[in-house]
Amino acid sequence: MTILVTGATGNIGSQVIQHLVNAGADVRALVRDPSKANFPSGVSVVKGDFLDVDSLRSAFDGVSTLFLLNAVVSDEFTQALVALNIALAAGIERIVYLSVIHPDAYVNVPHFAGKFGVERMIEQMGMHATILRPAYFIQNDLMIKDAITGYGVYPMPVGDKGLAMIDVRDIAEIATLELLRRERAAQPLPLTRINLVGPDTLTGTDIATIWSDVLVRQINYGGGDTAAFEQNLKQFMPPWMAYDMRMMGERFLTDGMLPEGGDVQRLTTLLGRPLRTYRNFAKETAVAV
Repeated sequence: MTILVTGATGNIGSQVIQHLVNAGADVRALVRDPSKANFPSGVSVVKGDFLDVDSLRSAFDGVSTLFLLNAVVSDEFTQALVALNIALAAGIERIVYLSVIHPDAYVNVPHFAGKFGVERMIEQMGMHATILRPAYFIQNDLMIKDAITGYGVYPMPVGDKGLAMIDVRDIAEIATLELLRRERAAQPLPLTRINLVGPDTLTGTDIATIWSDVLVRQINYGGGDTAAFEQNLKQFMPPWMAYDMRMMGERFLTDGMLPEGGDVQRLTTLLGRPLRTYRNFAKETAVAV
């Protein structure tokens, strides 16, 4: 019985692989370039690409459980649908899919809408899956640490509704637990959705206050101007992606990214420990600067 991990070299995928190896699972990693893969001993590495159907057929052969993680790219939706169709054809009945929180509400945000379309396929095709719906990744803020530490500004358009930010280490651990639960079940388990949230719902001002406390100097919240946010992002990502992120930021401002009742307790029980906090992330980041 083999668990295939896609997105294997990324931040979440690589942690999932390590957790699975620690649990004694038979792990296969899908990568574009095997020569750049650096995985624990015993991990089987297969070369493949989501748009190379033959490579997926080969990679999925003999797999019992699939972890499907698609990067935010221009053809993400197509990549995910191709992968799921190949999984169906290969007889894979145990799937964990990394979606996003509130994809049915953030309908004008391209990568949210795409993930919701993938969820619809999973549901309407009767696939046995856990759909993980993470909120904003705490570690996304590593991209703006220079603005925080160098200019004294927290620039993400978080707004005043609040985001239930989650640490990627918690995401990886929960994904692993779900993969093992499905892999080890006597029969394929029914469809379930799990919101992945952090322990605190934070506003832009809340986050600036945390950084002020950690750095022992004033950090101001500078979000809210999504047009300027888009222009800044275009310096290091494609224009379509910067626009996608702007649309997400605008929904942060109008809707927030809020947990549902019981989400935090459910995850705490699943992990058997408290969820990691934004404050701890800020402390770790400050030490590393």
